[in-house]
Amino acid sequence: MAYKHTNSKGVTYYLNSKNVTLRGGKEQTIYYFSKDERPEGIDSLPAGMVVNENPRNGFLTVKRK
Repeated sequence: MAYKHTNSKGVTYYLNSKNVTLRGGKEQTIYYFSKDERPEGIDSLPAGMVVNENPRNGFLTVKRK
């Protein structure tokens, strides 16, 4: 079951991750939220990360502590 977070507007989002290759050839893991559960969903919030909510629109992001 994927990690889920409910924002201040009452909408539940599920955390997903994906490995991408940047233009310089470096690989990086990105984290993003979706309204539905997906196969790339992760079970828990990565260590050292916190969920940040934009107060204007309720958009969720993951950032370092």
